[in-house]
Amino acid sequence: MEELSYGCIAVTTTYAASALGSYPILLYGTEEQKRRYLPPIAKGEKFAAFGLTEVSAGSDAGAIKTIAEEDGDYWVLNGSKQWITTGGEAEIYTIIALTDKHKGPRGASAFIVEKGDPGFTFGKKEKKMGLRASTTRELFFTDCRIPKDRLLGRRGLGFIIAMKTLDLARPGIGAMGVGLSQAALDEAVKHARSRVQFGQPIISFQAIQHMLADMATEIEASRALVYSIARTIDSGEKDLQKLSAMAKLFPTDVAMKVTTNAVQVLGGFGYMKDYPVEKMMRDAKVLQIYEGTNQILRNIIGQSLNKEYSKA
Repeated sequence: MEELSYGCIAVTTTYAASALGSYPILLYGTEEQKRRYLPPIAKGEKFAAFGLTEVSAGSDAGAIKTIAEEDGDYWVLNGSKQWITTGGEAEIYTIIALTDKHKGPRGASAFIVEKGDPGFTFGKKEKKMGLRASTTRELFFTDCRIPKDRLLGRRGLGFIIAMKTLDLARPGIGAMGVGLSQAALDEAVKHARSRVQFGQPIISFQAIQHMLADMATEIEASRALVYSIARTIDSGEKDLQKLSAMAKLFPTDVAMKVTTNAVQVLGGFGYMKDYPVEKMMRDAKVLQIYEGTNQILRNIIGQSLNKEYSKA
């Protein structure tokens, strides 16, 4: 994820979104569901996507309104999902919908929906500030009928599935921040070494050196944090919410700061589309927004600390 993001986080997001759509099947799918859906994703024959966010349910994921009702041997879905990465391009979707709207988040369930299912359609391609190589669309469900065996896990487990999926995915977004930051730093240093003002390269000026030093230090701190938490996840640690939030929060805030400073180091050149850092800056912003805004992640970390210390 880090190395792909060094080149373009929009391309990386396409792969990351497919992983995000696959995690619920990996974590909670039956052996039959895994055999059917995972091999073509792993081979790159099909993309997957994850559908949680709605018009009225962004940071408040528990406010979803898409419903799924039983009808004989089928589930019937009605509602919509917003800002879905690879929407319309993906073939396999994991969708969170309410099977009991009176229970709130505890009434949500997870389903596998396939492109081409009756009643499943897509909105227009969204025009975005950055991340333009990645498709974003709305998903619409109008009496969308899917077989009963497309339920993931059990009824009422949807919100837990969604949260466990995000716990695994968020450190990958942190890795994207690291790769993007490194690319921006490299461009800034290269320019600072070649740009001459007052008879000397601007990298010789302390003001520029300090900017680059802070950028490099924060990137290394981000990389160390992401790698450390990735190792913790691989070790089998189950309580990941706080750590995964940290692994996304810090590196993506750093990415926004580093790309902004890279534009500043390049000056007028940095503001022009002929140079890569303006794209990096535009792309970086979304890292602080998707898969949990960084403000929400701070809430998660704070709540986790409160819970931990209350047990002490």
